[in-house]
Amino acid sequence: MPGHLEGVRVLDLTIWRPGPYATQLLAEQGADVLKVEPPGGDPMRSMPDLFDILGAGKRSIVLDLKQDEDRARCLELAADADVFVESYRPGVADRLGMGHGAVSARNPRIVYASISGFGAVGPLAGRPGHDVNYLAQSGTLRPRGGPPVHPTIPVSDLAGGVAGAFAITTAFLGALRHGRGERVDVSVADVLATWVGPVGPVEMVGVDAPLRGLPGYGTFTTADGGCIALGIMNEDHFWAGLCRALGLGDCEHLDHAERTRRVGELNERIGDVLAGLTGTEALERLAAHDVPVSPVLDRDGMLAHPHFRERGTVVTTDDGHIASGPLGRFEDRPGRPPHGAPAVGADDATWLPRPG
Repeated sequence: MPGHLEGVRVLDLTIWRPGPYATQLLAEQGADVLKVEPPGGDPMRSMPDLFDILGAGKRSIVLDLKQDEDRARCLELAADADVFVESYRPGVADRLGMGHGAVSARNPRIVYASISGFGAVGPLAGRPGHDVNYLAQSGTLRPRGGPPVHPTIPVSDLAGGVAGAFAITTAFLGALRHGRGERVDVSVADVLATWVGPVGPVEMVGVDAPLRGLPGYGTFTTADGGCIALGIMNEDHFWAGLCRALGLGDCEHLDHAERTRRVGELNERIGDVLAGLTGTEALERLAAHDVPVSPVLDRDGMLAHPHFRERGTVVTTDDGHIASGPLGRFEDRPGRPPHGAPAVGADDATWLPRPG
């Protein structure tokens, strides 16, 4: 049986989990998803079991967007698509000639969606990260303070994918009604921040262990009793930056396989160095080397953070209350700002049938 999105064409330039999960949800509903992969394929193919799930029902084409001919081909495909989805760090799509301006110039009705860790704008835009970093920055690991409690599933990645699919379908419906496309900016950290929320902190159900199955991935204690989250997966360049930042030069050139074999030893060494630095010192040193690192905030720290304030993830309403913003930022049709709940029956006389 055809799905609800049968006939909708989605050009998918996403990698890792949030973006591919969003487009997989669209594919499940019948969308024709064409996955654009770089030469050598999506790095997630190194995890075949997971890639098989995230790639189910999609089609694939290989394009090297650093080549003029392949960039032109990608724009041709975008001209005939309904949705364009990318998950690069902010600025990368523009450098590849696939930014919103270039794509919408070819297809003004297209929904252009960016799904990233910290969003396309804001003080943290462009900061690298993975699941644990978004959990840490949003206050999800320790909403009430105390030691971080880790989930047993990749909550950030899955939340970002669901929110991405929701934002895309919302914008697509708007494009159908209004006759013009939309620019959608989905931040994984934003989604979690709205879940932690301005009203009552949630409690994470998980494990107290710091999730260090990979070297340089998990939470680490600093000298001032705080915690930071490192989010290195199999990226050699992030690992090299970590080693340079922490003075572990003898480990800088270890490949992923060797690092994994020595995970206990390496994480112990990382932990020892970080235990001698304050949280601020660790964050500044690691960020200077472009390492995926985040403070492990509590709920109050998240609510006060300028990144979430600037993006509108956390807002102050006209009556002075703190409220959550939308799951995704819509450039042309941002929607209504949050406001108080209605009184019982407040709209009994105003909810009328539409004309015709």
